[in-house]
Amino acid sequence: MLTLRYITENVEDVVKRLEKKGFEAKDIVKEVVDLDALRKQTQMQADEAAAEMNVISKEIGLLFQQGKGAEANAAKEKTHNLKEKLKVLAERQNELEQKLTELLCQIPNTPHDTVPEGKSAEDNKVESQGGHMPELPATALPHWDLAKKYDLIDFELGVKISGAGFPVYKGKGARLQRALVNFFLDEAQKAGYVEVQPPYVVNAASGYGTGQLPDKEGQMYHIGLDDLYLIPTAEVPVTNIYRDVILDEKDLPVKNTAYSACFRREAGSYGKDVRGLNRLHQFDKVEIVRIDKPEHSYESLQEMVNYVRTLVECLELPWRILRLCGGDMSFTSALTFDFEVFSAAQKRWLEVSSVSNFEAYQANRLKCRYRTADKKIQLCHTLNGSALALPRIVAALLENNQTEKGIRIPQVLVPYTGFDLIQ
Repeated sequence: MLTLRYITENVEDVVKRLEKKGFEAKDIVKEVVDLDALRKQTQMQADEAAAEMNVISKEIGLLFQQGKGAEANAAKEKTHNLKEKLKVLAERQNELEQKLTELLCQIPNTPHDTVPEGKSAEDNKVESQGGHMPELPATALPHWDLAKKYDLIDFELGVKISGAGFPVYKGKGARLQRALVNFFLDEAQKAGYVEVQPPYVVNAASGYGTGQLPDKEGQMYHIGLDDLYLIPTAEVPVTNIYRDVILDEKDLPVKNTAYSACFRREAGSYGKDVRGLNRLHQFDKVEIVRIDKPEHSYESLQEMVNYVRTLVECLELPWRILRLCGGDMSFTSALTFDFEVFSAAQKRWLEVSSVSNFEAYQANRLKCRYRTADKKIQLCHTLNGSALALPRIVAALLENNQTEKGIRIPQVLVPYTGFDLIQ
C-alpha cells in the first residue's frame, strides 16, 4: 500500500495520478488526511498526559517526605485519572490506526509517469514486436482440436476429475509441459535467478503482503477449514520470503525464480476466448521475482522485459510487448508490460506474461526493507514477471507449428522433449 507519509505530503498528486487508473481518490484521500490529523492530535494528547503523570509521580514521594500526606494523596488520585485518560487515548489511537490501515488498503498504487491514458485493453500501447508470422493453410486446426488429434491434452477427462478449466496432459503433451518448465528454469538460472520451490498454499498474511488480499475480485481459492489460500502465482510465496526482513544493501538486487502450479477462479470468464488452454483454473508457470533499491528498480524492470523477450524469441513465436494503460493495470502495479504471442489458427494475440514494477507498494505491506551503507532503513522496490506462463505458450506452439507431417517442436526444446515432431 502507499505510505501514509507519501499520501499526506502529496495529496493533489496522488489524486491526479489515481485518476489515470480510473480510481476516484479525492474522498478517500481526504478521509485519510483527516484521520491522520486526528491520530496525531490524539498522540499529542497522550504524550502530554504521560509527561504530566511523570512529573506528578516524582512529586508524590517528595510530598510524603515533607509530611504533606493530603496533597500526596490528591496527587496520586490525579495520576490515577491520568492513567485512565491514557488508556482511553490508547484505545482511540488503536482504532484510528486500524481505520487508517483499512483505508490505505483500499487505495491502489499510483501509476508511473509513463503509463498511458486509457480505460481498457484497447488503449494499451504496443511498444515493440517481432518474430515471423506463420502462414497456415485454411485447414489449420486450433489447439484444442490438435490436442485431441494427437492425444496430447484431455479436456473432457479434466472435467470428469475436477471440472472445467482443469485439463489432463498426456503423453507428449505432458512431456512438452515438463520440457517448457525445465527450459524456463534453466534459462532463469543462466540469467542469475536463484531457484526456489515454494508452497502452493499461503496464509492470509502472505496474501495481504503482496496485495492479493483483500480479494476484491474473488479470484483466489480459499481453504476455509485451514484459512489458507491456493496461490494464483508463485509471486505470492516467493515475495513473502522477504516479509518482515531487513536486507543489506550489498545483497541487492535479490533475484529468485520458481516454478509452480497456479490456481485462479477466473470468475466471470466465458465465451470463445476461454476455450481450450486460453483460460484455465489451474496452470503451470515459471515466475521471476526481483527486490531492488528504488533508484535501480526501473533499470531492473527493463532487464526483466528484455529477458522475457529472449524466451519467446527462442521459442520462435511472433510476439509483441504492450505498455498497459492506467485502466488495464492491476491494483498494485506502478508500471506493467504485457507479452503476447500470436496464435495463428485462432488469429488472435494471447497474453503469456506480465512484467511489473510495484515500487514500494508491496514492500510497505510486507515490511520488506534494506539497510543502507550509512545504516538507514528504507523500503525496497519489488518486481515480478511471468517467464513464462505455459498454457497459451503451448497453444501457440501447437497451432503455429502444425504441418502435414505433424507438429514441429522448436529446436531449443528438443533436448528437453527428446523428440522434434509430434505425430
